[in-house]
Amino acid sequence: MAAPPKRVTQRDIARLAGVSQATVSLVLNNRADADIRIAPETRDRVLRVIAETGYVADPVARRLASRFNRIIGVFTYEPAFPSGSRDFFHPFLLGIEEYAERVGCDLLLFTSAPVVDGRRRIFHHDNRLRLADGCILLGREIDSTELQRLNRDGYPYVAVGRRDDAGGPVPYVGADYAAAVTRLVELALRRGHRRLAYVGMGMTAESSADRRDGYLAAAAPAESARQLAMAAGDADTSLDELLADGTTVAFVEDFATAVALESAARRRGLRVPGDLSILTLGDPTVPVPTEMAFTGFRIPREEMGRQAAEVLTGVIDGSVGGLQQRLLPCELVEGDTLGTPDPAVDRR
Repeated sequence: MAAPPKRVTQRDIARLAGVSQATVSLVLNNRADADIRIAPETRDRVLRVIAETGYVADPVARRLASRFNRIIGVFTYEPAFPSGSRDFFHPFLLGIEEYAERVGCDLLLFTSAPVVDGRRRIFHHDNRLRLADGCILLGREIDSTELQRLNRDGYPYVAVGRRDDAGGPVPYVGADYAAAVTRLVELALRRGHRRLAYVGMGMTAESSADRRDGYLAAAAPAESARQLAMAAGDADTSLDELLADGTTVAFVEDFATAVALESAARRRGLRVPGDLSILTLGDPTVPVPTEMAFTGFRIPREEMGRQAAEVLTGVIDGSVGGLQQRLLPCELVEGDTLGTPDPAVDRR
């Protein structure tokens, strides 16, 4: 099936007409500000390109243009500028930018927030949050006290990732980690695995809790379903624990940890998945060199960013009613690291 044609944006109109995107916006909204004059021939050229391309202004953009600054804030609790294309935040930012461009909004990345106790803080003496019509919050862990204040102040915001209530329900667009992990556990059970282990990083974030909940919900039929926390750089100790317990399949929360565990097994002459199956509960957040194609799932990060921007603009312009809490499905990836346990081997 052919891909749907790409939607023409204001940026496309500006490029084809040889003008700025701001000029296109002024023409579309019939603006004739005293301090901004558009030459008749420029206006005609923009209108001609609009007619030739069949451009239709997004209704969200029109609603925002009438009442707001059309500025979407983005606040990240960790550094946001990626060191590589597989950085944790990069896909989120792509999705946010794509939707913001479509509806004619600018993005304002809040970078002046101070670091307190090792983390950025939204609220401080020089808080500039009100420069934006609303804000998208990004971070593996988001401070609940700051969410409480946002709720109390009535400031429009959307969190990327499911968040627990914070003095009231939190609007979010997240990934359905629990359902994705449940599907992986069920897949392993169908392959004959009965001694399971969840390898976490000891984190308390909602995303980690959801993964563990999905694992525990589906692992009831197993003979053994243990959990262990793996310290960074301690793959050999964790491997010893897994082997001593007779584990046949490990569900590893962090991709880099899964790679370290597979490398430790290979150094000992063990086969993955022949001697131990290793499943990853998400794709890489930083570049991790490996030749192994892991079985696991992909997180819809770009779509999460896109829908977070969509929800926020809907909250700002009043077109979205009620609390928005969306969980998007993850894509299952069947790689080479889930095998069938050898029934001849006594693993207990």
